[in-house]
Amino acid sequence: MFRIKKLDIFITKQFGLLFIGTFFICQFVLMMQFLWRYVDELIGKGLSLDIMAQFLWYMGLMLLPQALPLAILLSSLIAFGNMGESSELTAIKAAGISLMQAFRPLIVIVVMIAGVSYFFQDVIGPKANLSFYQLLISMKQKSPELEIPEGIFYDGIAGSNIYVQKKDLTTGMLYGIMIYRQTGSYEDQAIILADSGMIQSTAEKKHLLLNLYSGEWFENMRSQDLGSTASIPYRRETFVTKRILLDFDGGFNLADLNDISGSASAKSLNKIMHDIDSIKEFNDSVGLAYYRESKSYHLRLPNVNKEDSVKVLKEVTSEDVCFDSLYARLKTSKKQEAVRGALSQVQSTMSDMEMKGDYAKSLHRYYRSHQIEAIKKFTLSLTCIIFFFIGAPLGAIIRKGGLGVPVIISVLVFIIYYIIDNTGYRMAREDQWTVPFGMLISSTVLTPVAAFFTYKANKDSVVFNIDLYKTIVMRVLGLRMKRHIYRKEVIIEDPKYALDAEKLKNVNEEIESYSETRKLLRWPNPINVFFHAGDDQQMETINEKLEETIEDLSYTRDKLILTELNNYPIIATHAHTRPFRHKWLNIATGLILPLGIFFYFRMLRFRLRLYKDLRTIRHTSEQIIPRALELAGQQE
Repeated sequence: MFRIKKLDIFITKQFGLLFIGTFFICQFVLMMQFLWRYVDELIGKGLSLDIMAQFLWYMGLMLLPQALPLAILLSSLIAFGNMGESSELTAIKAAGISLMQAFRPLIVIVVMIAGVSYFFQDVIGPKANLSFYQLLISMKQKSPELEIPEGIFYDGIAGSNIYVQKKDLTTGMLYGIMIYRQTGSYEDQAIILADSGMIQSTAEKKHLLLNLYSGEWFENMRSQDLGSTASIPYRRETFVTKRILLDFDGGFNLADLNDISGSASAKSLNKIMHDIDSIKEFNDSVGLAYYRESKSYHLRLPNVNKEDSVKVLKEVTSEDVCFDSLYARLKTSKKQEAVRGALSQVQSTMSDMEMKGDYAKSLHRYYRSHQIEAIKKFTLSLTCIIFFFIGAPLGAIIRKGGLGVPVIISVLVFIIYYIIDNTGYRMAREDQWTVPFGMLISSTVLTPVAAFFTYKANKDSVVFNIDLYKTIVMRVLGLRMKRHIYRKEVIIEDPKYALDAEKLKNVNEEIESYSETRKLLRWPNPINVFFHAGDDQQMETINEKLEETIEDLSYTRDKLILTELNNYPIIATHAHTRPFRHKWLNIATGLILPLGIFFYFRMLRFRLRLYKDLRTIRHTSEQIIPRALELAGQQE
C-alpha cells in the first residue's frame, strides 16, 4: 500500500517552494521576451490599462505551458543541489534509501504537472490563443495616439504629413505648421502653411479638427475636371482662420474572429483531428482539379489514328528527317508571330503554374500546421518529465545549490533544447523534414541524456568531477603531476628507516641496470609500438617498490626526508612503450595516420621524460639514504 513518508513530505516541500518561485520567474522572462517582439508596433497607440491588462493576461496563459518545463528543470536542480551541498543526500543514502526512491514523490508531482500542462494546452490554451491574437491584431490596427513631434514630419494621420516647428505644451498651440495632403493621385495634392494652429479630437474619436491661423493653401486642380491640358493649374488661398476636418479613428475595435478562428493554435486536439481529415480531403480535391485542368489545357495529346502513328514513326526513324521544315517554310513575319505566340503561351503557363503552386504550398502548410500543433500538445507535456530527469540528477551530481551554478546549467540545457526544438519546428513547418521527425527530435535527443544523468546520479558517478577531467587531459597531453606529501598530524608508528634505505639502494641498482638495457634515447620501431603487446614489467616492479618506500617514509617527522620525498617524480609506467593498455586501441590509433603520428611522438616524449626521471630518482635516493641510515641508528 502506498504510504506518504516524512522524507517524501520533506522533499516535496523543498521542491514545491522552489517550483512556485522559479515558475513565476520563468513566466516573467518568457513574457518579456515575447512582448519585446511587438513593442515597436504597440507603443504610442494610447491603449487603456484594461486593454493592456487583457493583453498580458492572455499572453501569460499562452506562455504557461512553455514556462512549466523550464521551472521544473531549474527548481529540481536547485532543490537536489541544496540537499547535496548540505549533505542531506548523503544522509538519505546512508539510511539505505536510493536516489530513485528519493525521486518517487517528485515523479508523481511532475507527472501530474505534465497532465495539467496537456489539459491546459487542450482546453484553456486554444481559447487563450484565440483571444490573444484577436487582441493583438486589434491593437496593431488601432491608429496611433496623436503626438506630433517637433522638427520632423509626422505621418500618423492617413493621407497627411504634418510638420510643426514648435509646440507649447501648456496651451497646446502649434507654431510653424506645414501640412502635405494627398487626396487622390499624385496630381491632386495640397500644401497648407500656417503660422499657428491647434488640433483637437472630436467626441466620437473618429475625426481630428484643425484650427489654423494666418496661412496659405496651395492645391493642384483636378486634371480630369479641366480636360486633357498639358499643364495642371493650381489654386491659391490666403486665410486668417481655417478649420479642417481629418479622418482619424482613435477608438479601439476588436478584430473579426473569422480571420483567426481557423488557426491550428486556436483548436483543441479533437478539433484538430477532425479538421485534418477535412483539410486533407480539400487539398486532394484541389490537386485533382489542378491536374485535370492542366491535362485539358497544357498537357493535352492530339488524337491520331493508327495510320498517322505509323507515318510519324517512319519519319522519326529516317535519317533525313527535319522537324523544323514547316517552320522554315513560313515567312519572316509569320515566324515572328509564331515565336511570340509560343513565348506568350509558355509565359502564361508558367505564371499559372506558379500561382497554383503557391496556393498548393499554402494549403499543404496549413495542413502541416495542424499536425504540428497536435504533436506539440504532447511534446511540451513530455518535456516536463524529461527536464525533471535532467535537473534532479544534475543537482545530485554537482551538489551545488542557490542561484549560481544551477541557473547557468539550466540556461545551457534550455538553450540546447530550444535550438534543437526550434530547428525541428522550422524544418517541419517548411516541409524540409517530416512533421513527426521535426517535432519529436528534441525529445528524442534529450531522453537519452536524461537517462544517462539519472543512471550516473544513481550510481554516485563523478561525471562532473573537474579534477577527473583535468587528470585525463594531463595524461593525454603528457603533462607532469607533482607529489604533495605533508607531515602527518598523528603518527602511530615511525618508518622502518633501515629497511627503506635498503629498498632505495636496490631501486637504484635496478634503475642503473634498466637504463643500460632499455636504451630509452633510441627511437622504437612503430610496428612494435602499435601492433605488438608489450607492457614494461620491469619498470612496473621498480615503481611499485619505490611507491611502497615513499609511502612508509611519508610518516617521518624529519623535514629533510619530507622535502626530498616531494622531489620524486610520478612515473608513467607504460606510456613510454605504447599509447594505450588495450591492444585494439593501439591498433586503431596506428591505422589512423595523423593520430598515430601524434601518439608516437607523445611516446617519444615519455621515453625522454622517463630517462630524466630515473636520473632524478637516483639523485634523490642518494640524498635520502644517508639520512635514513642516521635515523635508523637513532632508533636502535
